Amino acid sequence: MNTLNILKKNALEIFYAGLKAANPDIWIRTFFLLEGNLLKIGDRVYNLDKYKNIYIVGFGKASGFMAATLEELLMERITAGIVNVRNGYAAPCKIIKVNAAGHPIPDEASIKGTLEIIQLLKDAEKNDLVFCLISGGGSALFELPCDGISLEDIQKITKLLLNSGARIDEVNAIRKHISQVKGGRLVKICKAEIISLILSDVVNDTLSAIASGPTSPDVSTFMDCKMILMKYDLFHRIPISISKHIQNGLDGTIEETPKSTDKIFDKIHNIIIGNNRTALNTSYQKAIELGYNTSILSSYIKGEAREVAKVFSAIAKEIHRYGGPVKRPACIIAGGETTVRVHGNGMGGRNQELVLSAAMEIDGLENTVVLSAGTDGIDGNTNAAGAIADGSTVMRAKRIKMDPETYLDDNNSYSFFKGLNDLIVTDPTRTNVMDIMLLLVG
Repeated sequence: MNTLNILKKNALEIFYAGLKAANPDIWIRTFFLLEGNLLKIGDRVYNLDKYKNIYIVGFGKASGFMAATLEELLMERITAGIVNVRNGYAAPCKIIKVNAAGHPIPDEASIKGTLEIIQLLKDAEKNDLVFCLISGGGSALFELPCDGISLEDIQKITKLLLNSGARIDEVNAIRKHISQVKGGRLVKICKAEIISLILSDVVNDTLSAIASGPTSPDVSTFMDCKMILMKYDLFHRIPISISKHIQNGLDGTIEETPKSTDKIFDKIHNIIIGNNRTALNTSYQKAIELGYNTSILSSYIKGEAREVAKVFSAIAKEIHRYGGPVKRPACIIAGGETTVRVHGNGMGGRNQELVLSAAMEIDGLENTVVLSAGTDGIDGNTNAAGAIADGSTVMRAKRIKMDPETYLDDNNSYSFFKGLNDLIVTDPTRTNVMDIMLLLVG
């Protein structure tokens, strides 16, 4: 096997090591210590005997698998439960009901499953305990629009926002203000004590941004919503019902989302059980084990995918010419979540677009590999998690009459890498902690 093929093989090994470490089953078992009727989670101890009923609710790509682990740990103590998961993410639950729904665009099943969760939460009394399982994807899977806003309106604004290049915290600020269950409003529905177990899929682990923060105080406002829509030139393109709703909020005729001073949050314990940095640390250890001089660049990477690609490419060129910032064989690891401004009609996602852009920048560089993939196994509107490229990618593409710039302009990175057999396809991963990005220089 030549050096380039070894680099590509190692890049995949490093990615999959991080992905394996992101399994929420491992994290829940690490956080839970159950001795008789005493449950210790972090620095808190709960006497389960004092609760009449224990309920489980959840939403997100990983929530079904989190629920299956809780079933195994709590067994007959569970009274009932409901979780909303992405289509194709069925989990082996026996007591807890698993509803499959649409993602990233909510659908009728999202609404139906949310109504079931709300009813269960309303049934819970003050002497009950609710475990709320939250992971990325929850914004689409847990949805009930505010009065006067239809599902179709929600679907339209979601598509506009996702294609605009807006950051996830910006997208979720708007989602929170047009929903009856996001932005801390779930807590208002429930009288019981709530333990919220959260798998972070956002930069900086900001609670109010994960799945649009249903169990945490919201820092955003209706004014923020208007400014975000103006920033991306969307205010006059969104459904009239939503623009009216935001204006009513600005006028004070609609209540703001609950803030940190609200007493409703006294009964909630939000716990982040896993995040991107945990995955990156394991990828780091794997790279060291494979013999690479390794550095974690950051777990805070965000911005336009094409621009982030230029940074990775610049580091590759620096290593080639000056031998730093990491000596060869070098491995640079990063995590986060980039964005894509969609102008074309192709298939792809932020990871594939990043790698395609990087491939053009590192064209001709020997023994250089770039990989970027989502830990949820889903990149944009495709069945791939991401892609891998090297210094010969552009040359190989041109040999079969594929012009990379044309594919990039059409946001068609999926077709480009499919043609080269360089897609990374993981199938459902049972987790979601943003993306893993790698640069290897041999």
